[in-house]
Amino acid sequence: MRDKTEKKLGAMTVYLGELRAQVRRLDALGERLAEKANLSNGEFNFNSDIPLGGPEAVTSELPKASGTDVLAEIDQLLNHISDKQKQLSLLESVMMNHNVSNASYIAGRPISEGWLSSQYGVRKDPFNGTPAMHKGLDFASYAEDVKVVATGAGVVTWAGDRWGYGQLIEIDHGGGLKTRYGHNDTLLVEVGDVVTRGQAIAEMGNTGRSTGPHVHYEVLRNDQQIDPNQFVYRKLDDE
Repeated sequence: MRDKTEKKLGAMTVYLGELRAQVRRLDALGERLAEKANLSNGEFNFNSDIPLGGPEAVTSELPKASGTDVLAEIDQLLNHISDKQKQLSLLESVMMNHNVSNASYIAGRPISEGWLSSQYGVRKDPFNGTPAMHKGLDFASYAEDVKVVATGAGVVTWAGDRWGYGQLIEIDHGGGLKTRYGHNDTLLVEVGDVVTRGQAIAEMGNTGRSTGPHVHYEVLRNDQQIDPNQFVYRKLDDE
């Protein structure tokens, strides 16, 4: 019985550590966005102390920690994360209105040159040959140093390695829309950067689960991938 309790407590404590890390990431992103938007510290508070209570270190304090303490801190952190996400959502709205409201319309191809090499939908997995859902479009090129470009203005919410995608850029365009650009070589933007439509954000590469140089392009609505074709082939009114 004691072993079972300790295992459950250990699992909860690991989850607690993950929540703490998530709060720190949200704080770092929020501070960077607020700084770029030239907002005063009082308008958006992203550097407040994380509410703490319970074990500070899994290895040294686990035997002395109670399940009640851990659950209490988990509840505190979940509320804290919810508050941070609301602040980020409001900050995103402010930034969109101040900086990119006229250019956040998503349209066009995510590359400076090249061709569409793989469609959205079910296809044979290039690694094992089994049918698999391809949740984006692939664009390839034989040219060197091909630039990956943002298809709409927004805020960079991911810039770095991600499983399967390799070096990934993710942009939040507001209104529940995001775009992802995977398998890049060199990244040209950082998390928190405000980008404009057509801006170079990376150089095409072959990182992650990839068989050759290309960019894997996704459009997400409310965090669900949708067919990007409807955005790739539409035009702005002034084009």
